[in-house]
Amino acid sequence: MACAAETTTRPEIVQDPCPKTIRVMTWNIHGGVGPDRRRDLTRIVDLVRRHEPQVVALQEIDSRLGKSSRSDAFEYLGEELGGNAHATRLITAPDGDYGHAVISRWPMTEAHHHDISYRRRERRAAIETVVHTPHGPLHLVAAHLGLSFRERHHQAIQLADITRRGTHRTVLLGDLNDWIGRGSVQRVLDELFPGHSHIKTFPSLYPLFPLDRIYCRPTSMLLRCWTDPAARIASDHLPVIADLVMEDRDAGPVPKDDLCSAPGARGVAK
Repeated sequence: MACAAETTTRPEIVQDPCPKTIRVMTWNIHGGVGPDRRRDLTRIVDLVRRHEPQVVALQEIDSRLGKSSRSDAFEYLGEELGGNAHATRLITAPDGDYGHAVISRWPMTEAHHHDISYRRRERRAAIETVVHTPHGPLHLVAAHLGLSFRERHHQAIQLADITRRGTHRTVLLGDLNDWIGRGSVQRVLDELFPGHSHIKTFPSLYPLFPLDRIYCRPTSMLLRCWTDPAARIASDHLPVIADLVMEDRDAGPVPKDDLCSAPGARGVAK
């Protein structure tokens, strides 16, 4: 089942039935440009830190001249948000690069960069790695999918094949650009990952579409998920944040109001 929260802020947990949890986050940062047209990566860093994720996937990182307030946005974000980073620079130019990245507080295995480009459309890639958490390995795949229906369908099938190879607990996250109800991505991935977010994240000023997703397997991993409307000052997307359980567990004490309808997914909003 999908996570049901849409405009919730960070949950206040009454009692967590499982201490072995980690926090992940995905956010299309739009180059650090907010609705005020300012490019400010410090706003991105401040908001990510507010939620204290151990692993974050960021899309639309842009270090090209005139499009970033930092000489290398990839290095700056990697250092500020975790210290361990894998990036795929899909556009490389003399004045900088553009792409997406996975940043972790914990060590990660060497990344596999999968080319999921479709015909002559914009180049796309998925980052696959294993995060060595204190509670065991986490197989993680991060992606930013294309804009056309056929392109996304092709890429969703590739992502399904990539994630099936993992022998550990698996998380797939990123900007999947699937705004059509029961669209190509949902039809392919929802059955494979019954535990997933379904939070409206775009456009950030008035969210209508759940473009940004976190999928996890097994379903019981998804403890709770939410977004932060305060992020609208820094990007045209809102982030998705999720707490994930890294051990098998039975039903236990739960917070006041469920945010997620996945089995074992709990949370409250203020």
